[in-house]
Amino acid sequence: MEDIISKSLKQAQDVLQAFVSNPDTVSRMRQAVDMLAAALENGNKILSCGNGGSLCGRFRRDRRPLPAMAINDAAYMTCVGNDFSFDQIFARWVEAFGRPGDVLLAISTSGNSGNVVMAVEKAREAGMKVLALTREGTNKLSEMADVAICAPTAPY
Repeated sequence: MEDIISKSLKQAQDVLQAFVSNPDTVSRMRQAVDMLAAALENGNKILSCGNGGSLCGRFRRDRRPLPAMAINDAAYMTCVGNDFSFDQIFARWVEAFGRPGDVLLAISTSGNSGNVVMAVEKAREAGMKVLALTREGTNKLSEMADVAICAPTAPY
């Protein structure tokens, strides 16, 4: 068992090292930071959506609160899922709250989650910028985003 754990940790370390040392990763992260900073400086907000891991929280230190909203209200999500479809959960929120100059942080491991892709489409209609967190390789989300930070996948 210890051998399996050690092997898994070594794989994760190797993948992370390759990701961090890639100049494209640093460049895209700089673009992402610049995009978010510009939106906030102009009084805009950040909306985030994804199927897990898309909640906003404190990072490293206390700071002023940011106008960022994670689309995660259970009553809202079940209402839209029931009355419309699960694919429209994030899109309807973006349609209601997204404005020109806002940023949508779209998170999808596959890059092809229908509900996230539809949210990006609504963000575009609203004049928003899109920052994607997804995987390497061809996928809808990285093609649709202004900036896509694409994580490598570890071999199993």
